[in-house]
Amino acid sequence: MQLSRKAWNNVLIFSMLLMIFFFNGLHKKLNSVPEQPSIQTLLPAQSFILALSFPEQKVERIGTAWRSLLLLENPTSSEWSANQENIVKLINDWQGAELSVSEVSPAKLTQPITVATLWLAGEQLPWLYQLYSAPQGYYLLDKSTQRVFLIDANKAQQLFVSFEFLPSESN
Repeated sequence: MQLSRKAWNNVLIFSMLLMIFFFNGLHKKLNSVPEQPSIQTLLPAQSFILALSFPEQKVERIGTAWRSLLLLENPTSSEWSANQENIVKLINDWQGAELSVSEVSPAKLTQPITVATLWLAGEQLPWLYQLYSAPQGYYLLDKSTQRVFLIDANKAQQLFVSFEFLPSESN
C-alpha cells in the first residue's frame, strides 16, 4: 500500500486517538465503584437542626437551648421526658443516624405510621421523613430525596421517641 508521508501521519494520529479513547473507557470500567453505598446518613453532612416536629410535639432551638412544645394531648403516647438531656440526645440521634438503603420503591409504600419534619439551617423547605411498617421492621422514607431506608424497631423508637410502638407493629 503506497501512502504519502502526510497520509501515514494521519493514520498514526487517528490510531493513537482511538487507542486513547479505548484505554480511557477501559480504565473507567475497571475502576468503577458502586453508585450508592448500602449504608447512608439520613441528613446531609454538617447539617444543623433548628427544629424537629412530630404529629404530637415539636422540639425547637431557642438560642443555645431546646424547647419542647406539646402539639397534641395524647394520653396513649409513651412517656417521654422532654428535658434538655433527652432532647439533645434525640437531636444527636437524628444527626448521626446511618441506615441501610432499601430497594423498595417509594410508590409501593401505602400508609405511613408516623412522620417527622426537620428544619435545617440554610434550607428553605423542611425535610420530611415518613415511617412505614415493613415485614422485617420498618421503612423510613426521605421525601426530599425519595430514598427508602430499612430501620429496625430499636432505631425507630430512638428517632420517634414519643410514638407508641405497638407489639404487633414491631414484628
